[in-house]
Amino acid sequence: MKTAPEFRKGLFRHIHEIVFHGKGGYDFLTVYNMPIWLRKFTFSEIQSFFIKESKAYEESKSGKSGTTTLVDSEGKVNTPEFLKASKPYKNKSSYK
Repeated sequence: MKTAPEFRKGLFRHIHEIVFHGKGGYDFLTVYNMPIWLRKFTFSEIQSFFIKESKAYEESKSGKSGTTTLVDSEGKVNTPEFLKASKPYKNKSSYK
């Protein structure tokens, strides 16, 4: 069972996380006065969004997403991939 100080600390941590990670969408009093079920739901939705975003970032960083880049991390052009990507546009300029 939680003591009153532990409960308050958890409550204010939830409120802080929603206000901070809500990126300006929530203010302290709005979150504090929310029904408990809505505050828990909002917190879990923000948490799951950031977890998904983190996983997507890690996949793109490690190259697991199956995509190729035309410019590598050093800023050099990946010539074979660039040629492959530019083939559909060859001789299709809109200017004369």
